[in-house]
Amino acid sequence: MLHISNLDKRFDNVHALNQVSFDAKDGRILGLIGQNGAGKSTTFHSILNFLKYNGEIKWNDKPISEPTFDEIGYLPEERSLMEKATVQQQIVYFAKLKSRSAKWTKSRIKGWMQRFDVKGNVNSKLKSLSKGNQQKIQLISTLIHEPKFIILDEPFSGLDPINADLLKKAILEAKAKGATIIFSSHNMNNVEEICDDLVMLRNGKVVLNGSVQNVRNQFGKNELYVTTPMKQSELEQLAEVKSLYVRGENKYKIILNHPEDGVKLFNLISNGKYIEEFSQQPPSLDEIFREKVGEDHA
Repeated sequence: MLHISNLDKRFDNVHALNQVSFDAKDGRILGLIGQNGAGKSTTFHSILNFLKYNGEIKWNDKPISEPTFDEIGYLPEERSLMEKATVQQQIVYFAKLKSRSAKWTKSRIKGWMQRFDVKGNVNSKLKSLSKGNQQKIQLISTLIHEPKFIILDEPFSGLDPINADLLKKAILEAKAKGATIIFSSHNMNNVEEICDDLVMLRNGKVVLNGSVQNVRNQFGKNELYVTTPMKQSELEQLAEVKSLYVRGENKYKIILNHPEDGVKLFNLISNGKYIEEFSQQPPSLDEIFREKVGEDHA
C-alpha cells in the first residue's frame, strides 16, 4: 500500500501541493484527477523522488528508496523512446533497469505485443512505427517487468477507443494480481469505468477522496434518466422537476428538486404500467469534476 501524509511542495511562489494526504491500496485502482496545474504530476514526481518535498511518502510502510524502484512501473505524461532502437532493444533496456534479465524479457515480448496488437515485430525500428504503436511499446516497457506499484500519467492520451480498451484490460489484469495502481486522466469516463477510488486535487489541495461510488453519492441522487411517451411540456410542469434535458426521442434527463422525489415521479410516469427506462443516479464524475473546478471561477 502507498501512504501519503501531509505532502507539501512549493516552486518559488507557487504552492503546488498543500498538505496532500491519501492512501492507494493493494489490488485497487485509484484515479488522480484535477484540472491542469492541480498537482497531479508533482504528486507522481514526489512519489518517485524526482524532487524534494515535505511530508511523508511510504510504500509498504517503508520510505521509497533505490531497491523499491524495481517494484514500480511508471509511464510519464511526456513519452520518450529511443527512436533508432528496435522494439526489443527498447523493452529489454527498460526491463534491465528493473533488474530483469534480457533472457527473461525476450521470452515475454512477443506475448505482450500480441496483447496490445502492436503492428510490427521485435526487430522493427521504433521510428518506423506509428505514434499509436510507439505508445504501446512504451506501455509494454512500463508493465513487462510485472510491477507491484504502477503509476500511469495520462495513459489514455492519444489512444483510440479500441486501444484504450486494450490498456484498460491490462490495467485490470494487473489489479487482479494485487498491484497498486494510480493513474491520472482528464477523461472522467475512464476513471468512472475502472477506478475503485479517486482523489481530486484543486490548486494543490485534496478536495475529494474516497471510493468512486461514495464520492458520487455525496452529491445526492438528483438525476433521473427516463424513457416515456409523456410530452416534454407535461414533464416540465411537474412540481418535482427542477430542470429537464432531451436525450433523444422520448428520452429525458431530469434534475429532481430532491432525491426523494424520484418515488413520486416513478408513480406518476409509470402509472402502474411497464416503463422501459427509469434510473435514478447521483451525478457523473464528469459533472462533479466540472462543478468542483468551476468553484475556482465562481
